[in-house]
Amino acid sequence: MSNLPPDMDPIALLERAVASAAGEVAAASSIDDLEKVESSLLGKDSPVSQIRRSMGGLDDELKPKVGAMLNDAASRINEVLATRRAELEAGEEELRLGEESIDVTLESVRFPNGALNLVQQTIDEIVDIFVGLGYQVADGPEAELAWYSFDALNTPPTHPSRWEQDTLYLDWGEPGDEVNLRPHTSSVQARWMETHDPPVHIVVPGRCYRKDTIDATHLPVFYQIEGLVVDEDIQFSDLKGTLLHFAREFFGPESEVRLRPHFFPFTEPSAELDVSCFNCDGGEPGCRVCRGGGWLELLGCGMVDPFVLETAGYDPAQVSGFAFGMGPERVAMARHGIDSLRHFIENDVRFLSQF
Repeated sequence: MSNLPPDMDPIALLERAVASAAGEVAAASSIDDLEKVESSLLGKDSPVSQIRRSMGGLDDELKPKVGAMLNDAASRINEVLATRRAELEAGEEELRLGEESIDVTLESVRFPNGALNLVQQTIDEIVDIFVGLGYQVADGPEAELAWYSFDALNTPPTHPSRWEQDTLYLDWGEPGDEVNLRPHTSSVQARWMETHDPPVHIVVPGRCYRKDTIDATHLPVFYQIEGLVVDEDIQFSDLKGTLLHFAREFFGPESEVRLRPHFFPFTEPSAELDVSCFNCDGGEPGCRVCRGGGWLELLGCGMVDPFVLETAGYDPAQVSGFAFGMGPERVAMARHGIDSLRHFIENDVRFLSQF
């Protein structure tokens, strides 16, 4: 036994190694710790390896007994190591699965659903009402010639609405064209009549521009919805009946309308239309919508001026028509009791989410 101390009994050494193996293996708390324990129990410097290397120096009578015990000791130690390795691997896998798992029962991150701005919702609803009456939706350029914005609509060069204090002009094209950002969508009416023969039934939603300071009732960029009807024997009663139908569809079946005389260059006679308050039904003091007046100012309207028809190439003796124009922002304010146009452009989610 050249590799063992002279006084060391190999059988006692193997018994001690097997007896201590269970405790040392059980104390290993990780795979790395277990590999260190395995090295100390079965590595080249372990008692088992030392005895295996010293087998040649043993007495012939002792060799079979030590050999059998050596194999048994190695087998028992390997079994303990394998059991502990399986336990540690299972524990590490369970820990990893716990760290990487997703609890599908938890609420996921949800982003709020977007929605159309109240102004666009109002535009769509108004347009749908008139499309239901057989109207076509018309559109035109936002950068417009003065001819279509003013001249074709019976607005002379001296009219205050053509001054730079009201209208935004573009430094583009020929100076005589007076290219402007359209102050109303009535220009689309002039363009449509220029290229279409009667009968005409159109509704014109679109963006408009005026040199206004932002306040509770004015915006420099706003929307407008115009309507135009031209056909044989169109009368003022047709205009009132059409707008009454619109008011009852939009504000409720009990709505009533009234017309007040007004002036617009492109209609004659002209009027402003009020709708009865849908909130208080008659002028309740302190009403949040009509402020107790009982009526809401809604839009301007009138019979198309014969000059406008002639300019478009129509014969006023054969056809007549009516036109109206409204601001969807103002209509939305009336319907929902909103006190300022600023709310539509401030992007305050607390306001927008109500609609």
